[in-house]
This record gives sequence, structure tokens and C-alpha cells, in this order.
Amino acid sequence: MSTETKKFADPAAVASGFAADFAEWFATQSQEKITIALSGGSTPKLLFELWGSEYAEKIDWSRLHFFWGDERCVDPNDSDSNYGVAKALFLDKVQIPEENVHRVHGEADPDEERLRYENEIYGHVDIDDNAVPEFDLIILGMGTDGHTASIFPHQSQFLKSPQVCEVAIHPETAQKRITLTGPVLNRGKKVAFLITGADKAEVLTQVIKKEGDFANFPASHVEAVDLTFYVDEAAAAKL
Repeated sequence: MSTETKKFADPAAVASGFAADFAEWFATQSQEKITIALSGGSTPKLLFELWGSEYAEKIDWSRLHFFWGDERCVDPNDSDSNYGVAKALFLDKVQIPEENVHRVHGEADPDEERLRYENEIYGHVDIDDNAVPEFDLIILGMGTDGHTASIFPHQSQFLKSPQVCEVAIHPETAQKRITLTGPVLNRGKKVAFLITGADKAEVLTQVIKKEGDFANFPASHVEAVDLTFYVDEAAAAKL
């Protein structure tokens, strides 16, 4: 297992640094189909803007298949939709086949959609000997409560779920979400956390150093073979 922490001045620099590393990584990938699970959140928005502008012509997007690590159970046109944000800032601005974009149908019945999306993942993503999907790259964020994807502390059982996807419930809003589970996150061939903001500093320190209440934070349980934390100075203040 390789874990690295890369520090940058601010959220824009985090997005820029990851975008540059992504382009270098992409150049080393020889397979015809590259599978990526995207994250929602503020820092990915900056990344999507870069991908949709500076990198629109620099990457062969036709080789990439995009999925989502989690999605809110809302219509794709809703401002809360992770897919909708990515579509507006990035996907509509690059040359990528429509069939390469594998969105969660947030407007569908959550339990039915959980199973449908699981089957769609099985149809496109490499599977290990234990029937766990192996994404080439998973991009994650982390909340102030230490949640990642939509695995919240009160549903930490999803960290060891035998399912590919689960229906999560936000602890404050009760909004339902579809999320990848812990085993899938840990089987990502490459996993990158994008974490910014002073309000994440205390939890991030415990997650990375494995100290304090780290065991109660789902992000602490992501232990992929190639794991990198991209953080800004504010989030890294206590490291």
C-alpha cells in the first residue's frame, strides 16, 4: 500500500495539481477502457472546470468511462445532482461518447436504482476474484464528519457491505443517496482524496495519522493500494 499527501496553497491549486497528475497518469494507461468514479463537492467543481477548458483537447476522453462514487436521489436537472454539475462544467465541453457516461438515475426508486447501477458497474468495470469491481481511479472527498462518498458514520456498516452499492441516508437532511461501498472503494487501483478547508483540519489529521477518533470516520477506512490525499494549506494546518 502506498499513501502520499500532497499539499497545495488553496482549493484552486489542489484542483490544478490533481489535474496535472491525472494527465500524467492517463498517459501511462494502455488499456482501451479506463473506468473512473467521480465525486461531488466544491473542489471537484474546480477540477471539472479545468477538464472542460484547459484539458479538453489534451486527453482522449473517448477512452474514459465515468461513474459516480455517490449520488443524491434527485432529478439530474436538480442543482444537488452530482451528475448535473459534472455535465454542465465538464462533460458537455469535451468529446466523450454518451455511452461512456454512466450516471446514477437519482430520480428513480432508490432501492431499484441501487441494483440497476450495481449491474451497470458489473457490465463495464474489471471484477476481482471476489466479485468486487476494480475501478482504475476513484476520486473521493471527505465531509467534516469524516464521511466519504455517502458512507456516513451512522451507517458505517456500508464499509463492509457485500453489495456494490447501498442506499444511504444523510444524517441531517434524511436525503437518500446511492453510494459505492467500502470494499469497492478499497479495490480502486488508484484512489485520490481532494480535501480542502479549515473545517476539515482536525478530522483530516486523525484520518491520516490514524489517531484520536479516526476509527469513527469512514474516510479512515479507505486503504487502497495507491492512495493520495490532495489537500490545501487550510485542511493540512494540523498535520
